[in-house]
Amino acid sequence: MATKASSGTAVVTLPADTQILITREFDAPRHLVYRAWTTPELIRRWWGGERGEVTLAEVDLRVGGAWRYVLTAHGGFEVGFHGEYREIVPHERIVATEVYEGMPDKAALVTTVFSEKDGRTTLASLIEHDSRESRDAHIGSGMEGGMQEAMDHLELVAQSLA
Repeated sequence: MATKASSGTAVVTLPADTQILITREFDAPRHLVYRAWTTPELIRRWWGGERGEVTLAEVDLRVGGAWRYVLTAHGGFEVGFHGEYREIVPHERIVATEVYEGMPDKAALVTTVFSEKDGRTTLASLIEHDSRESRDAHIGSGMEGGMQEAMDHLELVAQSLA
């Protein structure tokens, strides 16, 4: 029997002038959501949502290590993101920078927390920008539609690991 996504939606809020908070519950245990979030071959399966093909997913999962993802969108253009890991608590918390390569001088700090209750995982990702303008540009980029698709795929990938 195929497993269905739990909700299909993440909640996006703006808790402060420079912040974006994404919260999503998954019908999968936290160790599987974390594994899908941090394993390159699994990231390639979910990160692009329905927007294209993830052609690169590099992860050096250690404090000071780097990550980079590249998506070739259906329109043929590439979109790249990269960053550096600042803090890692396996299965619980990751703090990393995030740079959209189209705006390389605008790094954000992303704190992602994985919590579990009754076999379900809540992922909360707080994105902190250096200014309201950067935050608003991020929101205005259309990121929410792609993120919603990616989160739905993340859930399916995590469930497939059970």
